[in-house]
Amino acid sequence: MMKYQVYLFSFFFLFSACKAEEKKQEIRVHSSGPVISSDGRSITFPDRESISFFKTDSLRKEKVVAELTAPAVIAANVLPSGSGASQNIVLFSAPDLAGDYTQLIQTQINLQEIEDIVIKQKELELERTKELQSFGSATGQELLNAETELLMARTSLELEKASMIEYEIRLQSGGFNPEELQKASAGTAYLICDIPENQINKIKTGQSCKAIFSAYPDQPVAGHVDAVTDMVDPSTRMVKVRIVIRNASGKFKTGMYANVSFGLVGGEFVNVGASSLITIQGRHYVFVKVSPDEFERREIQIGQQLGDRVVVYEGVEEGEEIATEGVMQLKGLSFGY
Repeated sequence: MMKYQVYLFSFFFLFSACKAEEKKQEIRVHSSGPVISSDGRSITFPDRESISFFKTDSLRKEKVVAELTAPAVIAANVLPSGSGASQNIVLFSAPDLAGDYTQLIQTQINLQEIEDIVIKQKELELERTKELQSFGSATGQELLNAETELLMARTSLELEKASMIEYEIRLQSGGFNPEELQKASAGTAYLICDIPENQINKIKTGQSCKAIFSAYPDQPVAGHVDAVTDMVDPSTRMVKVRIVIRNASGKFKTGMYANVSFGLVGGEFVNVGASSLITIQGRHYVFVKVSPDEFERREIQIGQQLGDRVVVYEGVEEGEEIATEGVMQLKGLSFGY
């Protein structure tokens, strides 16, 4: 009897252990979630059942006439100096550009000082030393020292010029003309936006445009295209466009987001449903299904909304599949909120 009880106990123990192992395996399988990589741009799901929750639609091109629009940010505001200095204050949204501009101004001051004071003084000292040597009142070593000091001053001048060029290039890469910034009157605000390379032929210097700020959606602001930069971003194929608006009241703050409209553009364009689009800090995204188990977050350049569809100028191609349902869930996975 005792042996039978031992066998029975062992059977129930093994059975319970097997059930526990099965339960453990089920928890492990169901707890496995999507893998987020590439700074949130890629979302890979563990199985087809998980990804089937998200519905998609294949993109198509249609002939439309719509406004060319682009997200923009107030990248710089020109403010009067409170201390009464002749140079206005330029308040940048990007700290690195602020540093470059400050260094540029200081370098220009240094250049002026080296050219007008230091070099002229060293040239006079050299001439005086030569004259003294001709009368036997200065040694060859003193002449050599005077020549060396002049050479060092001229070398310092060339180094300052090289530094100034470097700061100018950085500012130009950010969409600014350093000389125009220094001449700009207080109450001027500069917006910077990125335009797709294939649409830049629609943008002309001096062209009128309209900015609608997120903070003031019912108050369109007139502006004009101040300049189109001379370089295309090699990774995004975007070109920076600088827009000027008046901001005498200081209403529009540095770093504010806006959508800028440049006028009507006609042609065949891909369009997406408004529900597929998410906007984060003035930038627009959709989620493209790039494989049976993976979505990719893609930044797009949009145009006008026509009904429940939004024109897309750049970022996706005809035939690609984008998420139409479950977009908010993908946004949460991609951006972490």
